[in-house]
Amino acid sequence: MNKTTIVAASMLSCVTAATAQSSVTLFGVVDVGVSHYSARSEFYNNTASTTVVALPSVTRSQTALSNSGTSNSRLGFRGTEDLGGGLAAGFWLEAGTTPDNGATALASFNRRSTVSLSGNFGEIRLGRDITPTFWNDSVFSPFSTIGVGANVVSSVGTNLQIARGPGSAVATSDNYLRTSNSIGYFFPPNLGGVYGQVQYALPESVSQSNVPGSPSQKGRYFGGRLGYAAGPLDVALAYGESMAIDSTGVNALGLPTGTNSNEKIKTLNLGASYDFGFMKIFGEISQVRDQALSTTLVPVLGSLTLRDSDKYKGGLLGITVPVGPGLIKAAYSRVKYDNDLGPLATSLTPRRDASVNKLAVGFDYNLSKRTALYATVARIRIKGGQNNPAIMGAVTGGVTYLSTGGGVSGLAPRSSSGYDIGIRHSF
Repeated sequence: MNKTTIVAASMLSCVTAATAQSSVTLFGVVDVGVSHYSARSEFYNNTASTTVVALPSVTRSQTALSNSGTSNSRLGFRGTEDLGGGLAAGFWLEAGTTPDNGATALASFNRRSTVSLSGNFGEIRLGRDITPTFWNDSVFSPFSTIGVGANVVSSVGTNLQIARGPGSAVATSDNYLRTSNSIGYFFPPNLGGVYGQVQYALPESVSQSNVPGSPSQKGRYFGGRLGYAAGPLDVALAYGESMAIDSTGVNALGLPTGTNSNEKIKTLNLGASYDFGFMKIFGEISQVRDQALSTTLVPVLGSLTLRDSDKYKGGLLGITVPVGPGLIKAAYSRVKYDNDLGPLATSLTPRRDASVNKLAVGFDYNLSKRTALYATVARIRIKGGQNNPAIMGAVTGGVTYLSTGGGVSGLAPRSSSGYDIGIRHSF
């Protein structure tokens, strides 16, 4: 062997070694189907008057080519580099796509955008990532939180963050499904089936020296998840807290207004699944508290503090049954809204509660490991929807309810139904 051949072989060996130490992967899902949605609003009368004229019910419907009926359509890049000594660096950039019209592609990495360092100690992850509490809504549901069969606990949770949460420039539902500006720690995978994570998201507010209570904590999130997975069993408990409103009690000039207020959305959920082989069962229980606190300075009397704490109690039972290359899926989920009447309420104050129930059935047929056909049908029923239509008005997708009357009399969310029939391909 001549010297040139020896040198070339040595260089090829070095390139191969370097390649083995780092990798970059392109991945994604294309999920497109035909979907139909409907949402029915019906008349209600919360007054004592019998002269109120009843309005006819209204049904809105739509048939459309849809995205993400059983998996989220997405495109992403992920990579790792072996740093030696058990350490590895990694990145993950993932964007949502709309393959039905191609309008959305790499406009932003809104699904995940993280860089991490991992080793025997676990993993430290920085950037935009999924919240710990969302995992239970997603993992312990046969339909996850996707398509017409999505866990209704997640539908209400999303609505709550949109209506009452801090929002962001990336997504109005941030701090429910995902949060930006987060610092996360994940347990190492060698703990005998125990897994978990903690996460803190910075509010990134500006501090101002002449503003009492500055900086604002609006947008801050912290949470954690602890689970155990071994054999057929998987169970996890999660908690998360999002700062929705944090008013320092000053105006634009920095002068005191006499009022301080804050609002927190606190989520606690427990999920589990057990795989018997011939079938797999899923279950989840959840409670979300929307807690508001307002303190007003009152001359002579001092300060007056008012508290408001609405509750959203939810749950899900589900099952999947493998049939050859196919999978039968079914789930029932429910959320009950308990309205806090406030400190000035009396025993004669009428309650303004509501509930939403959802039943979903579906079938996936795997043509290969990466390609599947699917069909899902779902129906939602709502009771007392006029009491909290923006949050409890869950739909199967596509269309919204026609709500009028401001809780007095008019039209309120009553029922919704829909189906997805489509194809999913992953790569």
